[in-house]
Amino acid sequence: MTLTAQDWLAKIHALPLDHRVRIMNVCGGHERSITMAGIRSALPKTVELIAGPGCPVCVCPEEDVYQAIQLALRADVILVAFGDMLRVPVNVPKSQVRSLEQAKAGGADIRPIASPREAVKIAQQNPARAVVFFAAGFETTTAPVAAMLMEGVPDNLFVLLSARRTWPAVAMLLDSDTPGFDGLVAPGHVSTVMGPEEWIFVVKKHNIPTAVAGFMPVSLLAAMYSVLRQLLEGERFLDNCYPELVRPGGNRSAQAQIAQALDDTDANWRGIGVIPASGFALNPRFSGNDARSQYPDFDTEGRKRAGQMPPGCECASVVLGKINPNECKIYGRACTPKTPIGPCMVSDEGACRIWWAAGVRTNAAISAKNTPTADMG
Repeated sequence: MTLTAQDWLAKIHALPLDHRVRIMNVCGGHERSITMAGIRSALPKTVELIAGPGCPVCVCPEEDVYQAIQLALRADVILVAFGDMLRVPVNVPKSQVRSLEQAKAGGADIRPIASPREAVKIAQQNPARAVVFFAAGFETTTAPVAAMLMEGVPDNLFVLLSARRTWPAVAMLLDSDTPGFDGLVAPGHVSTVMGPEEWIFVVKKHNIPTAVAGFMPVSLLAAMYSVLRQLLEGERFLDNCYPELVRPGGNRSAQAQIAQALDDTDANWRGIGVIPASGFALNPRFSGNDARSQYPDFDTEGRKRAGQMPPGCECASVVLGKINPNECKIYGRACTPKTPIGPCMVSDEGACRIWWAAGVRTNAAISAKNTPTADMG
């Protein structure tokens, strides 16, 4: 018999949970599904769901966004990027251009795209101009970038790569003194590409139950039930609650393309710092299409300030699951989707933007002084 979301929820409520359990998800899509479906308020009060480092736009280094802005403004290029990146602000005075969106409004040729194929098409349609593809993302969007390179790209297409691997951020949290969670819901789309086995270290090294989940409530609740049952029964294993798409070993073809086109590298995560082997760089064979080597004057060393967020912004703590979005001092005050200060309020995968869209409009500090806000999803 196939269980429904209501069935899984009933099974969770039937568990003898007599103490608080914290479950982290590390996928922006998971956080959006959890929030919009009202899963938080439907779970037992002893279960706390934490949004983790699941937003690639949120952790894209400030210096990479700044470099993209300067290329668009000062070089005769067409700059293309995934849509969310256009609104991410950098740390410059308000009198200066602070985002790609502002640069576009000022006359720079900046075009939002939805896939690497669009970047190739734009380069083919504009053979006399250089096209720079500002490619930020996790493994799910990095695999198509690698495939694009392996298939061959026009000589006038250059890639400004700002791609990250998901699991090293979780490993960093677990290796810290206060990881802050008891169970993990692992990302479905990343596991589809890289294989669920990437997450076995959470179980074997840290003895923390882990379950891969999809994006519908039934899969998410099944994963949460698995994690909670493992905790109660003393079992520890990696469970696959998204078997429709996640297969053992993942997508071998996509992995091979990543391995051939890209190299692992230490990488800076905005607001967090450098995490070893957490990033991707273009393999030297593609140096002719590497924007960093072809436009070295725009790679400003002085802007590499690990841990830098806009003043007052606590996006780093939100990304690491240390605080809830509405516990940031400027959430709902200076920082809203209309006037985003930090990257977590920009992206549809950012926890702050997701909570705002779900109706959480009041800062937690204000709520504590007055009547509580309506329970969020």
